[in-house]
Amino acid sequence: MAHLWQHPYVNIFKHFNLSTWKKSTKEGEVASTMDKVLKGTVYRISGSIPAGNYLQLPKTGSQSLGLTGRYMYLMFRPIPAKYFVVHVDVATQDNLVVRVSFSNLFKEFKSTSTCLQFPFICHASQGSVSSFASIGSRDQGGPTPITARWTVLSLDFEHILSTYLNRKYHFIKSIRLCANMVVKNIYTSDMMYDPGITFEESKKRGMVPGNIAPMPREMAFPLLKGSNWHDVYDIIRFPAETEMKPFDSIQFTNQRSSGNVEPVRQSSKTVDISKCVSDRVTLINKVTAPREKKTRQHVNSDLPEVGVVDTWSVAHDELGDVHLFAKTDDDVVVHREDRRTGREISRNKVRGPATVVNKKDNFTQLEPDPILKLKKIVGFGGGTYKEVLWTQDVTTVVYPCHAVVVAMKVNNGRQRFFIGHTDKVSAIAITGNSALLASGQTGTMSLVRVWRFHNGECLAMGKTHTHSLHSLSFSSNGNVLCGVGKDGQGKNMVVIWNTSKVLKSREMSVMAKAHTDVDIVRMKIAGFDETRMVSCGRDNVRLWRVKEGSLRSAPVSLGEHHNMDLTDICFENCVQPDKESANKIIYACSKSGHVIKIDYQKVAVQHVRRLLPVNKKSTKDKEVKTGTGICINSMFVSEAFCVTGSDDGFLRLWPLDFANVYLEAEHEGPVTAVNLSSDGMKILAGTITGNLGILDVSTRGYTTIMRSHTASIHSISIDPYRKHIATVADDKTIRVWDAETLQQLYDFSAAKECPCTISYHPSKQVFACGFENGIVRIFNVSTTTMLAEHRQHRGKITGLVYNPNGDYLYSCDSLCSLVLYDTSTDGYNINRVLNNTVARGERYGPNALSVSPDGTRMAFIGPSDFTVTVVEGKSLDEVLRIDVTNMNPSDNARTSIDTAIQVCYSTTKLAQLLVTTANNKLLKFDARNGRLLTEIDHIHRSGCSSISVYDSGKYLATAGDKVIKIWDYDMKLDINFQVFIGHCEKINKILFTPDGIGFISVGEAIYLWDFLAFEKPKPTEGREVVLDQEQEELIKEMERMNNSMGKSFTEIPRRSPPRPTVAFDSPGRIEDLSSIYKSSIGDITDIDDIQSSNSDKEEILIGPELDENQAQLSSESETEVTVIKGRSMINGSAHGRQTSQHSPRHVMAESGDNITLTTAKRVTNDTVTAKTKQPPKVHKHYKHRKKQHGIAQRRYTAPPNQAGLKLQSVIGYNGDGRNNMVWHQDSGLFVYTSGCIIIIEDLDTNEQKHLIGQTEEISTLALQHGYQILASASGKFDNIESQICIWDLQQGVCKKVLSHHEYDIVCMAFSRDDRFLVSIGDYRERSIVVWSTSNYTVLTTTITDDPIHDVQWDPYSVNEFSTVGDNSTLQFWLLDETMSEVALNVHVAVVPNDLVSSHNLGSNQVSFTSLVFGGDSTLYIGTNNGMVAAWDTRQNSCFIHWEADETEIGVLLCNGNKLLTGSVGRNVRVWSIDGINEMRQPDAPRKLQQGLTMEDEMTLNGAVTCAVFDPSLEMGIVGTSAGTLWYINWTERTSIRLVSGHMDKINGLSVCKNGLLASGADDGSVRLWTIKDREQALQFQVLDQKCTCLAFAPSPQQLSKLSSPPVPSVVAGFSDGTIRMFDINKVEMVLKMHPHAVAVTAISFSSDGRTIISGGKDGLIAVSSPTTGLTVRVICDHKGSPISNIDVTNRQDQDVGINAPLLWLASSADRRVSVWSADWTKDFCELVDWLTFPAPAFTPDGTIIDKNNKKHLKSLPPTLARFSTEESDIILYVGYGMQKHVQFYSLSQRKVIRTAALTHWATCLETAPDSPLIAVGVNERLLKLLDYYEGSFQDFTGHSDIVSNIKFSMDGKLLLSTSYSEILIWEIAV
Repeated sequence: MAHLWQHPYVNIFKHFNLSTWKKSTKEGEVASTMDKVLKGTVYRISGSIPAGNYLQLPKTGSQSLGLTGRYMYLMFRPIPAKYFVVHVDVATQDNLVVRVSFSNLFKEFKSTSTCLQFPFICHASQGSVSSFASIGSRDQGGPTPITARWTVLSLDFEHILSTYLNRKYHFIKSIRLCANMVVKNIYTSDMMYDPGITFEESKKRGMVPGNIAPMPREMAFPLLKGSNWHDVYDIIRFPAETEMKPFDSIQFTNQRSSGNVEPVRQSSKTVDISKCVSDRVTLINKVTAPREKKTRQHVNSDLPEVGVVDTWSVAHDELGDVHLFAKTDDDVVVHREDRRTGREISRNKVRGPATVVNKKDNFTQLEPDPILKLKKIVGFGGGTYKEVLWTQDVTTVVYPCHAVVVAMKVNNGRQRFFIGHTDKVSAIAITGNSALLASGQTGTMSLVRVWRFHNGECLAMGKTHTHSLHSLSFSSNGNVLCGVGKDGQGKNMVVIWNTSKVLKSREMSVMAKAHTDVDIVRMKIAGFDETRMVSCGRDNVRLWRVKEGSLRSAPVSLGEHHNMDLTDICFENCVQPDKESANKIIYACSKSGHVIKIDYQKVAVQHVRRLLPVNKKSTKDKEVKTGTGICINSMFVSEAFCVTGSDDGFLRLWPLDFANVYLEAEHEGPVTAVNLSSDGMKILAGTITGNLGILDVSTRGYTTIMRSHTASIHSISIDPYRKHIATVADDKTIRVWDAETLQQLYDFSAAKECPCTISYHPSKQVFACGFENGIVRIFNVSTTTMLAEHRQHRGKITGLVYNPNGDYLYSCDSLCSLVLYDTSTDGYNINRVLNNTVARGERYGPNALSVSPDGTRMAFIGPSDFTVTVVEGKSLDEVLRIDVTNMNPSDNARTSIDTAIQVCYSTTKLAQLLVTTANNKLLKFDARNGRLLTEIDHIHRSGCSSISVYDSGKYLATAGDKVIKIWDYDMKLDINFQVFIGHCEKINKILFTPDGIGFISVGEAIYLWDFLAFEKPKPTEGREVVLDQEQEELIKEMERMNNSMGKSFTEIPRRSPPRPTVAFDSPGRIEDLSSIYKSSIGDITDIDDIQSSNSDKEEILIGPELDENQAQLSSESETEVTVIKGRSMINGSAHGRQTSQHSPRHVMAESGDNITLTTAKRVTNDTVTAKTKQPPKVHKHYKHRKKQHGIAQRRYTAPPNQAGLKLQSVIGYNGDGRNNMVWHQDSGLFVYTSGCIIIIEDLDTNEQKHLIGQTEEISTLALQHGYQILASASGKFDNIESQICIWDLQQGVCKKVLSHHEYDIVCMAFSRDDRFLVSIGDYRERSIVVWSTSNYTVLTTTITDDPIHDVQWDPYSVNEFSTVGDNSTLQFWLLDETMSEVALNVHVAVVPNDLVSSHNLGSNQVSFTSLVFGGDSTLYIGTNNGMVAAWDTRQNSCFIHWEADETEIGVLLCNGNKLLTGSVGRNVRVWSIDGINEMRQPDAPRKLQQGLTMEDEMTLNGAVTCAVFDPSLEMGIVGTSAGTLWYINWTERTSIRLVSGHMDKINGLSVCKNGLLASGADDGSVRLWTIKDREQALQFQVLDQKCTCLAFAPSPQQLSKLSSPPVPSVVAGFSDGTIRMFDINKVEMVLKMHPHAVAVTAISFSSDGRTIISGGKDGLIAVSSPTTGLTVRVICDHKGSPISNIDVTNRQDQDVGINAPLLWLASSADRRVSVWSADWTKDFCELVDWLTFPAPAFTPDGTIIDKNNKKHLKSLPPTLARFSTEESDIILYVGYGMQKHVQFYSLSQRKVIRTAALTHWATCLETAPDSPLIAVGVNERLLKLLDYYEGSFQDFTGHSDIVSNIKFSMDGKLLLSTSYSEILIWEIAV
């Protein structure tokens, strides 16, 4: 209500006499000047920095203008090409000061609870060059145009505060006009003026409230006669009803006639897109029709009498203060409010009748106001954990909780709140009588507020500190407040405020301030003198004093303790203001446990004590103090005691001499705050873990009054029956609270996993929790046990919800997966998994899923951000899809595509689906058909984070911008919402309580609100409520549940929350999930899944038993198969249809115009001739490597916890596979194969995980689109059937083993929706098998005439795929699900002749080898002669082809604009195909002449076998046949080896002490590897030769002791008889010798490294010098039999019964072992023993041995001998003999002293250096680990071929083995 002297307006410059500058102030370039346009004096404010050049009213910040006018009129003209700023401080009815700023510097609107910033769009005068240039410009902000005119800016503060902050306007406090502008004047008024209206026009309209009045002459601009005001000047009203962008900006609206500008809210528009066009035209006619003219309101022309007024007047404001005003020339009218009627009465002050007018317009708003009331906050700390206070009466504790200060009653837990801070509260202080409370916030907007404590009213604010306010202290009488923070330069700034007038005049002024570089942690005002303070910090204690307006300090000399980190300081509490004590003592504490006692008068240290922890384990009943000091965080000193809180979690009560501890209480975390009550009987303590507790000194009882999360809370769920609340937070805890008392009941913690969403079961005491690593766990609250765990997801869980009945549980993750669980089963079995269904991203959590109230449907955002999908609740079948981008196509104002953010169902009665969008819209859809009902704009400014609907459907709650809005659901009011503040961080979730009484919001803490709109049901008057049967049953069920719970509601919560006893981490295992995935089609029986055995030794049978099983399987599943003829058999296209296994079908083959009907017949292997079984000549087709031995049928494996070896890592990549590598850029998934092992490698940490279950080489991989399920295929060998293993990558287990194919599988692929898996058999069977991924049964199968090389599903269809193969065959397949049995339809494409003939291979030798789908219905085909052809999939015709390479194209990738080709010729090329669609025209030539360019090319080290790239084809991973995986980045044009390996068989291994491994293989390479990270360090390549053996040189003893000794040299033998020595340090070959005429088979250095001993295939042993390269000795004793191995012992002075300075031995294939003694320095070498071992006269397979033919030696197991590392005179021997044994031969006794039995013939032998272990490799792919003394052994699988080499590491911790080209590294666990 306007004061009397301010009516009708106030001329501010005249009222404050601006020219004298007594009541105002100016800074910088402010000067008065004469304006030619206005013909009067104006004030010009200019300068380069607006903040330094300004005009301010009133003079000081502590004064107030007190202008109550609703409208402020600013007459100004911005200076051209400059920027200006205006600040207006406005007070609200609840005494909050809000700064309203506008400037052309601001780019966008910004809002906080105390600040509004509006961008000002400067308007160029009409017809100027600037105005024409601004047309169509997107960014119209910036400096002022040259042609800017004088402007009247009208600001409606009542409307601004109501709209943007939901507050009521009171008065204008201050105005600051900053450069650069010219200003004439400022006016305030309660009336709306329009300069374009004359007085005659106003009389016609009638001057009644609400209409527009003409501009008074004093305010008007001069105007020539006949001119139009709007042509000369501009007027801008804000807020204005305009749709001009940017929104929430102040700009010219070009409205000549303003009309009524009162804030009128229009109802939300409803769009019915289902109506026809004619209805819309009719609607437009209604809208544009002329409206009926309203009758002008009658105005009473009789004015009330006005009496004579006094020369002065007195007015009382709402606070009772008296204002005295001087007499004005105008008459004075007193305005009062009638409390009974709510109307405003205008009455003459002395006498005369009264005129009654309406105070308010007739507008509607949301009732009640306020509709929410904050009840309780669960939380402590946030900005600081060091502030806890007692009130004087010891009934209330005060503490900060993020941006709110909480005062809580100790006896009942009731809370009061001090709300107004916009950032976290970092310091609080209270006066001695608890009358005033001060609080300060941290951050860049540091602010101090002073509150009246008893009612929470903010009395004053101080903004002196720039940032980082961290300490406050009140004097005991409340007259002085001290604060410590930072200034703009980062220095500590101490500010002293005078608060003596705060209670009376709401003023606080700065008494003194000081800037210092001294560190200040705490600062306290002395109790005896409010002008004296003391502070402490790092390395200092200082005394402060305020004198004559200045603040000065003096340091206290700490002496030898000057380097301590002080944490708290306080005065001894006995010193009172009214008592002058002689001994004024200060206590300070430190992190090192020191307590310093300081004499204040002498400014000197009196005593220093160090507090040490007490060791309870003492002798003679004495406690011993040991260790380092206690880290003290906080202390409080009273008259008799000292209380300390420390990092060890103890709260301790000490006497002042600190002789012993009176009391101590241990907490869960460090104690950061302590405070002693005024009576000294209660100690308040706060911890860094968010707990508050009270220790009663008299009873020694401890009570926890608050527990809280210490990090942001992600989600919340409510148990409605037991009134429990469950929350999950970033502190990795799951907590359950009592909804009534808010006491914590349970605490489930996961040290390494962070929960992110939670959902309570609707009726059971069970909740489900989702974690960031994708795990979903179900917990029973009452028993604190885990019921189930699922690892189906790979991404963060973003949605988790039960349906209302509790029958189903739904979960989704950030990687697009959606899972349905059956809650009726104990393990929450999975019913269905959908990939690529939910929109990708974490921003939708934790509210990504919404279930309808009846539970029949569920809605979510997906599969893209632009769509909302509705599915059936029971099956997840899609029923509705809504595209939010096409809601209002006629909206031309839309500038960007909208995306959905949140989705929520309304009540059952409303049947609506609510969707919030990125453009801050709320869309209401009909939940049944998806029709758009209503669209509401601007629900929040920066996005809506959560949404909830009240059960009655009357109210809607939204969260965003750190505020909560409660809406009228129908949006039919003038003001449809109310805004509530309190949060300072993002609000993650909001919800109404099930009883409708409360409301909960979570973010940084848990906020509980009372919902005041709750209406209790009215009692019935003599009528009975009739309940149906369902309602009665529901009531009975609730009563039964309440009875079953007994007194659990009223029991006192436990003081220490129980923790769950179940472990989260479960060991990975291979599970049989056949009970979940049951077969629904046919009677096909799958092979038993791989299982882990619990027995000590497991025996796996893969022999006749498996054959019998397969025979039974084959007999039970007779399948009708269709043969599809290729192009070579029918000239044209062919169509075929194939169903599942049980009924014969007919195939329609179409050849040209002739249609023939043929009957399908069963095709067996006999049908295919031997000629057609020849392998294709293309490289793309997988052909397994020939092997001689399968895996052992009987093997003995130990349980995982008893196994002696654990596979640590694998070196190598299988270059023989095809598409056997997958990579996903976003998730970081990287999987490849090596032999029969699947390797999952983390590219960041270089760690590997292994999937082991298949025994044969894996040929190909296929990954589901959800990146969680992987399929791997391996072929048949001996009795092992072809297998497809289905792996769960999250759990690392095999879910299913599929067996249908007879031979190898060349390729596989999952369908787009992951419902189908198609697998292709190799050239011997040529089958296509389609599997259902729901139960992994065969849906249908067919056989083609030509081998298939590649398959791809159409990405734009869920049931179509294409295949390519031999004889230029391209087939388009359709999976027909419309029949009772699934069938396959096929179309064989017609290949153009020029594509077939444009090569040099012959017309019948062209094969299609690869294919990929591009955009716009395009399919690209690669051929074996380097051609690439583009096909139109709509017409199934080829429209262009070109030569992309000179060799076979094996890999094709496409992203629409680019095509990547990989060839056998080792080339990877990127092609630009932007213009290829132009060639679709019928008259376009088929050979591309221009428009297609090759952008880049790289040449790798082998034929390209697989490639995976990101969607832009900028970077990816490529695999080659050389066993290498390359990382390629086209932007940087780099290629990096990720994984390396040999491409051929490895023949030799050797290790050294440097952690390096050397390997040599048939590919002629010698490679050096680092064992730790498996990186290839070096490679030496010898062309056209095989490396047959190698060895490291021994390290000299003097060099091996160095921290980084040099790498020893490597010597290698080759197939041509040469020996090469490589210097690793110089990276070069330093020596080449040729001592042998045949291949070198064994090599070693002597123990001293002076000689090289090598053995050849002819049995000769050469001793050579590594320095000269000469052969110094040739030993012919083994001539005729190849040397198997050479071993050298490093032990000297051995007592073996012979003269043996250094021993070495050699073994040959004829089972002979020679032992030699040598001293190479003396050229001495002597035979000391010759061993010959007997053997049968036939080979292991029964063939008679011809002694004259040495070729039989190749078929015998090798002869191997090793010196024992355990016993000095023992030689271990394995070889062909009478039995499979390891024989222990004693050199001293000259006989075999014992043997150890083997199950298979050994191929390699090695002994551990530091442990009694023997490792043996066998042909049957087993690695055996034997105990040296006992002979017991364990078998280990994982090799895909013969185990050919074994080596222990030098430290004996690792075992390395090779199988063909892969290297396995095992960790020794015994």
